[in-house]
Amino acid sequence: MNTLTAEHSSLAPTDKFVLYQGAVLNILTQDWAQRCEVHSNRIKCNVTEGPVFCSGHDLKELSSEDDVKHHSQVFELCAEVMTLIQKLPVPVIAKVNGLATAAGCQLVASCDIAVASEKSQFATPGVNIGLFCSTPAVALGRSLPRKVALEMLFTGEPLSAHEALMHGLVSKVVPEDKLEEETMKICQKICESSKSVLALGKATFYRQITQDLDTAYKITTKVMVDNLTLRDGQEGIEAFVQKHPQSSLFGVEQKSLALQ
Repeated sequence: MNTLTAEHSSLAPTDKFVLYQGAVLNILTQDWAQRCEVHSNRIKCNVTEGPVFCSGHDLKELSSEDDVKHHSQVFELCAEVMTLIQKLPVPVIAKVNGLATAAGCQLVASCDIAVASEKSQFATPGVNIGLFCSTPAVALGRSLPRKVALEMLFTGEPLSAHEALMHGLVSKVVPEDKLEEETMKICQKICESSKSVLALGKATFYRQITQDLDTAYKITTKVMVDNLTLRDGQEGIEAFVQKHPQSSLFGVEQKSLALQ
């Protein structure tokens, strides 16, 4: 299990931190693709240690003093990180304890699972300063009902943690003093499962979710058959049928079907 943490005064994903995130995610993706032996095979994404989870881009980096090329690089790099999170063949969990705005809200929406404390809030306030949150809208529009997402984008008003839970932006809301414990419970449960099966399942989920119903079933039908060719799949079924514990090797196989 790996944790990505940033502590800096602006509490915003500066170019350097976004670059750091992208580099880490790229390395992890390459390691998996090359079937390198790794001891930590799950990701917990924890961006800040403080009252703000992530406040979005540092606006000082978006001043008119910088040229269009620089601005393009900032947003392209951020989009690459958000995309890599979903392409990474392990679950990515956001542990949110505070305010997540703009690109910070986008980050939460991009993660596979998000656990939030009761004090957390989520907003896309860019419209209020004349910079519409167009890139965060991509992730929000895929996590929230359209009218909820558009109200956030048009007004900049925040969602409370419980509103975010009700609308599907986060997976669970817990008291602040239980946040670490509850997040770790999810991590530990995930870590009991096969890496290869998780990778296959995650890749398939994101592949089929944008398809029409018939295409989605064609994709997933083939994947179910592919899953049966994995040793972990056969071992798990055999253990269930025969009612005996699965081998300690369960989860070792790393056939890269999810990357195809």
